[in-house]
Amino acid sequence: QVQLVESGGGFVQAGDSLRLSCAASGRTFSSYVLGWFRQAPGKERQFVAATTMSGVYTNYADSVKGRFTISRDNAKNTVYLQMNSLNPEDTAVYYCAAALVSYASPVLGHYRYWGQGTQVTVSS
Repeated sequence: QVQLVESGGGFVQAGDSLRLSCAASGRTFSSYVLGWFRQAPGKERQFVAATTMSGVYTNYADSVKGRFTISRDNAKNTVYLQMNSLNPEDTAVYYCAAALVSYASPVLGHYRYWGQGTQVTVSS
């Protein structure tokens, strides 16, 4: 089992950057694909980014490609989401999640463990 705790959210201006962190408990952290999802008010939770167990392979939603970077540090049991050039459309609660799959899956249903979320608000 994996427990996930996000941090790093906040209120920023358009064009600013934020780095989200997700700390995981459990000795099998490196066995999981890790992903970031987000949910804006009144909308469904959507895929943002994912990384494989080694961190070598990544996958991004088209809306964040080139602006967001996912990375992980297996020694620290932590996954990060560096978000640059933020815009108001990025406003959402951001969740990290863990999946036992073999690729950087964008499929929400593949992720078994979820954090509680962290709010990101981008003002214009």
